[in-house]
Amino acid sequence: MEAKKKLNAPKVAATVDIEKVAEPTGNIYEAIIIIAKRAAQIADELKLEINEKMEEFNIPGEILEEVFENKEQIELSRYFENLPKPHLMALQEWLDGEIYYRYAESESKPD
Repeated sequence: MEAKKKLNAPKVAATVDIEKVAEPTGNIYEAIIIIAKRAAQIADELKLEINEKMEEFNIPGEILEEVFENKEQIELSRYFENLPKPHLMALQEWLDGEIYYRYAESESKPD
């Protein structure tokens, strides 16, 4: 995920015009479902990204009593904690028109 996209979203929830959210689909419920699915994708991407970066700090055979705090690890954790929440990122992407969505076509089987 690009850092620019992560930081484009607001860090706190704010009131948004419901008509503006529903405009692309014409239905607020469809828009909310699309935004929610995108938020889940973003959360998965962030989780994968932080896990990959945290693996660098893992020491094989480390005993729990010997765990020590690493400054870089703490800074990395703080960076991810300070990012906007996934649902706010997804909402911002929706409002910016960056989310692609399509309706699944019903497939009819020939007789």
